[in-house]
Amino acid sequence: MKSSADQHAARWLAHLLRLSILPEGYIYPKQERALRDLARKRSQLVQQRTTQILSIQNVLERNLGTQISGNDIKTWTTEEIKALPLLPEQRLAISANLAVMQCLDEQIKIAERAILVQARLRPDFQWLLTVSGIGKILALTIALETGDIGRFKSVGNFAAYCRPNDQALLPA
Repeated sequence: MKSSADQHAARWLAHLLRLSILPEGYIYPKQERALRDLARKRSQLVQQRTTQILSIQNVLERNLGTQISGNDIKTWTTEEIKALPLLPEQRLAISANLAVMQCLDEQIKIAERAILVQARLRPDFQWLLTVSGIGKILALTIALETGDIGRFKSVGNFAAYCRPNDQALLPA
C-alpha cells in the first residue's frame, strides 16, 4: 500500500520536471568505470603507503628524536633497519611497515602502468598534460573523475563539481 508521502514526493518531482529544474545525475559510462575504479584503487594504495611511511617516521621521532624524509625511507634496506639503535621490537615494527610499503609500491606501479596505457588514448588526458604543473598521474585522475567534460554547462558547474564534498563543513 502506498503512503501519502510517496504521492506527495511524486507530485513534487513531477512539478520540478515540468519546470525543468530537476537536477540530473550523471551515470558514468559502463565501459569506462573499470578504469576509473582502478585509478581510485591506485589512490587508495598510495594513501596506505603514506600511512606506512608516517608510522616509521613516528617510531623514529619518538625513540630517536630524528626526522627522516619519506623519500629516504623508501630506499631503506633490511640491513639499514638492523643498524638503527632501537629495541628489537621497534626494528621489527619498522621492518613490517617497510615490507608492507614495498608491496604497496609494487601494486601501485602495476596499476599505474595499466592505467597509463589506456589513458594515453584519451584526448582529454593529452590536453591536460599541456597544463603547467599537471603530470601524468594528476592528468589521468582529473580525466577519469571528470568523465565527459561536455556534460557541464559552464565553468562554474565544473568548479562546483570539483569542490570537496565536505565544503559544507567548512566555516564561513
